Amino acid sequence: MIAAQELHTEFQFPQEADTQLSSDTDLEEPDVKNAKLGKGKGGKKGKKAPGEKGKCGAAKGAGLGRVNGHHRENGMENMTLFEVVKMGKSATQSVVDDWIESYKNDRDIALLDLINFFIQCSGCKGAVSAEMFRHMQNSEIIRKMTEEFDEDSGDYPLTMAGPLWKKFKSSFCEFIGVLVRQCQYSIIYDEYMMDTVISLLTGLSDSQVRAFRHTSTLAAMKLMTALVNVALNLSINMDNTQRQYEAERNKVMAKRANDRLELLLQKRKELQENQDEIENMMNAIFKGVFVHRYRDAIAEIRAICIEEIGVWMKMYSDAFLNDSYLKYVGWTMHDKQGEVRLKCLTALQGLYYNRELNTRLELFTSRFKDRIVSMTLDKEYDVAVQAIKLLTLVLHSSDEVLTAEDCESVYHLVYSAHRPVAVAAGEFLYKKLFSHRGPEEEGMPRRGRQSLNGNLIKTTVFFFLESELHEHGAYLVDSLWECASELLKDWESTISLLLDEPMPGEEALTDRQETALIEVMLCAVRQACECHPPVGRGTGKRVLTAKEKKTQLDDRTRITEIFAVALPLLLAKYSVDAEKVTNLLQLPQFFDLEIYTTGRLEKHLESLLRQIREVVEKHTETDVLEACSMTYHALCNEEFTIFNRVDIARSQLLDELVDKFNRLLEDFLQEGEEPDEDDAYQVLSTLKRITAFHNAHDLSKWDLFTSNYKLLNTGLQNGDMPEQIVIHAMQCTHYVILWNLAKVSEGSSNKYYNDYGDIIKETMSKTRQIDKIQCAKTLILSLQQLFNEMLSDLGCNFDRSSSSFCGIKELARRFSLTFGLDQLKTREAIAMLHKDGIEFAFKEPSPQGEGNPPLNLAFLDILSEFSSKLLRQDKKTVHLYLERFMTFQMALQREDCWLPLISYRNSLQAGGDDDTMSVMSGYSSRGSSIRSKKAKPASTGKRKLPEGDCSTDAQVWMNREQNVQTPVMMPSPHLTSTVLRDPKKMRPEESYMGVYAMTSEQQQHQALPAQQHHHQTPMDYNRRGSGLMEDDEEPIVEDVMMSSEDRLEDLNEGMDFDTMDIDLPPSKNRRERSELKPDYFDPSSIMDDSVGIYLSIVMSTVLNIEKTI
Repeated sequence: MIAAQELHTEFQFPQEADTQLSSDTDLEEPDVKNAKLGKGKGGKKGKKAPGEKGKCGAAKGAGLGRVNGHHRENGMENMTLFEVVKMGKSATQSVVDDWIESYKNDRDIALLDLINFFIQCSGCKGAVSAEMFRHMQNSEIIRKMTEEFDEDSGDYPLTMAGPLWKKFKSSFCEFIGVLVRQCQYSIIYDEYMMDTVISLLTGLSDSQVRAFRHTSTLAAMKLMTALVNVALNLSINMDNTQRQYEAERNKVMAKRANDRLELLLQKRKELQENQDEIENMMNAIFKGVFVHRYRDAIAEIRAICIEEIGVWMKMYSDAFLNDSYLKYVGWTMHDKQGEVRLKCLTALQGLYYNRELNTRLELFTSRFKDRIVSMTLDKEYDVAVQAIKLLTLVLHSSDEVLTAEDCESVYHLVYSAHRPVAVAAGEFLYKKLFSHRGPEEEGMPRRGRQSLNGNLIKTTVFFFLESELHEHGAYLVDSLWECASELLKDWESTISLLLDEPMPGEEALTDRQETALIEVMLCAVRQACECHPPVGRGTGKRVLTAKEKKTQLDDRTRITEIFAVALPLLLAKYSVDAEKVTNLLQLPQFFDLEIYTTGRLEKHLESLLRQIREVVEKHTETDVLEACSMTYHALCNEEFTIFNRVDIARSQLLDELVDKFNRLLEDFLQEGEEPDEDDAYQVLSTLKRITAFHNAHDLSKWDLFTSNYKLLNTGLQNGDMPEQIVIHAMQCTHYVILWNLAKVSEGSSNKYYNDYGDIIKETMSKTRQIDKIQCAKTLILSLQQLFNEMLSDLGCNFDRSSSSFCGIKELARRFSLTFGLDQLKTREAIAMLHKDGIEFAFKEPSPQGEGNPPLNLAFLDILSEFSSKLLRQDKKTVHLYLERFMTFQMALQREDCWLPLISYRNSLQAGGDDDTMSVMSGYSSRGSSIRSKKAKPASTGKRKLPEGDCSTDAQVWMNREQNVQTPVMMPSPHLTSTVLRDPKKMRPEESYMGVYAMTSEQQQHQALPAQQHHHQTPMDYNRRGSGLMEDDEEPIVEDVMMSSEDRLEDLNEGMDFDTMDIDLPPSKNRRERSELKPDYFDPSSIMDDSVGIYLSIVMSTVLNIEKTI
């Protein structure tokens, strides 16, 4: 346990005793108000930059030449700092230099620009005026900006999607870093600029508006990082100055330069003053922002804090790498959100990587080692991977830290189905067992039984046997492949261990160990030749790079050259061991058969064929015989010159087997004689061999059907045929039939289309003439059935580029073409088709739980083939119907699994009128930077829900569809305000039932004034899950204010506004979802059941014919 008296929250520089600062204990909650710096007020008399003006005097000229930080770039129109950073086209340093020049001319105007920069980066449309800056306190300014915050979308720059915003975060952080770097020699010490910025960011970081809190915390943390870098430079300069002073002072009096001593003393004094200034700034940020925000309710904010404190400890370890700061990382490793735990581990990796820092991490390691070990089993795979990598670094730093039990908990993860976890565990295993070399191993040979690799290979086999997961050898090899591939590809040493006699005093491998070694060897050969993970670990084959392809070819060539010679010897030694022989006979499948000719290895091929023949004669086990059959199949490749040689050997073997079988069968079936057990065994063993070969080889020319029929018919008549003989006779007959069917089916794939194409077209034409709507419903039903069959075959994680899915989409395209070009005639049918398709897509929730796309969401990709058949006004109507099924979070998703929804929505939005179509409708286009171009009324402190502007048609459609129930796929959207509302008071579209059609009572409830929503219960963020943290640890999540009610009142002193006013109202552009015509989706318009049944039968016939084609 980290003792409380040893930990400090007060930042201190490592320095001489006379410059030490007082510190608080880590158990005291630092007073935020005392930690904050007042705007424009400092603890000491500051140095004024040249040309600075007083605040009031400067504000009078605020309107001259610049408005809210507007800059002129390359003759373009004036842009604010925010716009320049957002565009990302200008060099950050030139932008900062321009601002510094402006600050030197008039610091209040420049500082006002910087304040508005942070406000605008938070997504607030308001701006701080010179009058507000001159007369209002920070709390009043923040309250005013909160009232003017536009939360219609809930988005702000750090969370927006799209190419424009992808680089905004990095540009924003870079701007802050460059600003401090360029100001580090003068401006940051004037006790005005930094005090004002830190005070503003500290106030914003306590805001209940998530956008303010998130943006200001990121800015404050990056500001702190930049200051840490400045402090590090100051420390280096102070050390250099001190050394120069000592060197000068130690000179003899005659050579000593007193004036130089004075200069050095003065320089050291200035550096010390600057260091004190920087220390005050960092203390203000750390106490005012970090100690509260690292426990914020929002995981992203907590992650930012932990990521940056890791940077501080790594960058300036002398000051920050101690238990006072490490404890925050240790506590946060218990965070409920995976992304925060991940940041903790990556921060620690940067520290443990540097061996020089190991001594400072000893106490932390002993305190939190068990937690790190337990995180290797984290439910988030990314966290588990990084936890294993961190333990690998800990192991690299010291062998004594981790116990045998700790290591064993990581060892078994090499068999994990998740490949990144297994690979990380494989690296840990390799470092622990294989990377340590004693002095006696230095002079060992490189290859062979007595080599270092030979010993390591035996160690691998011992580990494999001790794990007792012998059927998972491929998983073990795959886990070790990235770090130990050279060891696993040392075929010479492996073969030497199997064939060579042990040296005097050397312990020979046991039979069990030899079996395991052969299995590991086979798995390594397969991994080298196939270059993809084993089944069950990975998503399938990937495209190899040119380098990987060359390595693959080189490995395959080397494997062939080595095992072409060694395999016959191995088969001869282990020919009676079925398990060993089965694995050894799989090796030729990975050979480059051309090398038998180019390498003059024909005699070894003859030896191999001779050994295979002997194996067939000795064994009757099915696995061994099938392995022999597959080996002949691999070697009988007509592309290579060895084909004739192998084909002759195969034919000779089969001739003998068939002749023997016919001879034994004739004796076995003689009338009047009762067969003995020996005769039955001979018939069964020969039949087993023939059946195993018939599986992979066409034996039609030997007419095995007649013999097997005679055998089965006799058994049927007499009823005394041994069961095993009957089973293998039926299996052999089954293979005979399959081979003949394969011959018959060749070249007949196009037959059905030629015969039935006209029938299909005529059938679909007639069904459309009977009833267009019912025909459309039948078409979509057919596509849904195919989609369900595909899910059954491929699973829910199928690839949308697969042939099955592309085939369904192509069929949908062809169905779409049957509706012709007259959209008015098919208008109702197409609308009904889209309605049924949308309902099917959202019908089933995701089997992977909330936050994942619905099971059938990919069907929207198929449905989009029919979007071009919709009239322009109907596209808008269908789009609104689609939104009825969507939740707020669905519109934010941009992952690949959500692409069907995105593409379908885009297909419905194409071609709409800009003057009538909502630019940002409801939940849609949340990630877009486009806003409605209509002027918005001035925002007030209390905002009411906007009035609906629904069209009459839309109202009719919605009223007719009130009873349609749609499944809820995802929870309600996250609120911008971090004080959650009472579920009973939530608006219908934001509640868990928000995607259901609203009744009239619900619509009336939606129109209630905002005042009725005030009495609500905030979320208790101090509650902890059982077992998440230990008794002496800080809570991970607490209320966003992170303080008592008294502190909340202090922060909001003079601010008369209700925090619930910043909750997201419905968009002003959002129309009620009631625009589809009633006759489109009215169930009463569907024909009677008899007609529907007839059309379903007709379309089922069409679908079956189409599938046959």
